[in-house]
Amino acid sequence: MAIRPVRIYGDPVLRQKAADVTAFDDSLRALVADLFDTMKAYRGVGLAAPQVGVAQRVFVVDVPVDEQTRERFAVVNPGLDMREGKDVAEEGCLSMPGIYEDVTRPVKVRLRGFDEHGAPIQRVVDGYLARTLQHEADHLDGVLFTDRLSPLKRQFLRRQLDALARGEVPEGYHPEAGGGGPAS
Repeated sequence: MAIRPVRIYGDPVLRQKAADVTAFDDSLRALVADLFDTMKAYRGVGLAAPQVGVAQRVFVVDVPVDEQTRERFAVVNPGLDMREGKDVAEEGCLSMPGIYEDVTRPVKVRLRGFDEHGAPIQRVVDGYLARTLQHEADHLDGVLFTDRLSPLKRQFLRRQLDALARGEVPEGYHPEAGGGGPAS
């Protein structure tokens, strides 16, 4: 288990469509363990494999459900369908530190996929967990949350995004310091 560097906006791996996982083996489980360690170190609520430079269809989440309960699991080769409702809420991303914007997403989705051992996952989720799953699934298709903003909002963010692409990350952005709050 290790903390891997998070790839920052501008890194080409963040725009690649990730490949399906075909082997549910020790290397996959090691990747999942590293994703959990890295997500925790950066104080995120979700992290996709491309965000650590691995173009495979894997992500992890650790989302608070209430004051005492968290949903913590890995998803391999995910699919989301049965989208219902619409909600607007602020999102951030560990690959775009310092950028937070309101994004419209479905409130409820059905998740299908596998865990890191190859066991099937199928469940309907809503709320913050549904939002996080959608955000992470987008990463596997090379889609960033800023792609879901209006062209005008993206234009307002252009200088910040260009600075990130040049390697200018906010001061103090590193493991344990996190990116200023929950992000995925």
